[in-house]
Amino acid sequence: MTMKILKIIGEALPVVAMIALIPFVTNDYLLALIYLAGSIALILIRKMNGGILFFLFGFVALTISEAFFISTGVEIFSRRTLFGMMPIWLPVLWGYAFVAIKRSIEILNKN
Repeated sequence: MTMKILKIIGEALPVVAMIALIPFVTNDYLLALIYLAGSIALILIRKMNGGILFFLFGFVALTISEAFFISTGVEIFSRRTLFGMMPIWLPVLWGYAFVAIKRSIEILNKN
C-alpha cells in the first residue's frame, strides 16, 4: 500500500508544481504554454490508454463547467484571459489534472 501512495503522490506532483508556478509566471499566455508543453511531455513519457482523451475531456468539460460556475457570480478570477472570465491556463491545468486522476485510479486498481 505504501508503494501505491508514493506512486499517487508522484502523479500529483506535476499538478502541485503547475499550481506553484501561478504566482511566479504572471503572463497567462506563457503559463498556458508551459502547462501545455509540460502536459504533453508528461502524457507522452508515461503512456497510458486514453491519456490524450482524458486530457481533452478535462480541458473541455471543465472549461464549460468553470464558465457556468463563474457566470453564477460565486467565483471570480482576477486573471481573465479566456472569454474574459478565467485565466487561459486553467483549462490546461484541469486537463492534466484529469490525466493524473486517471493514473491514480489505475494505481489503486492494480493488485
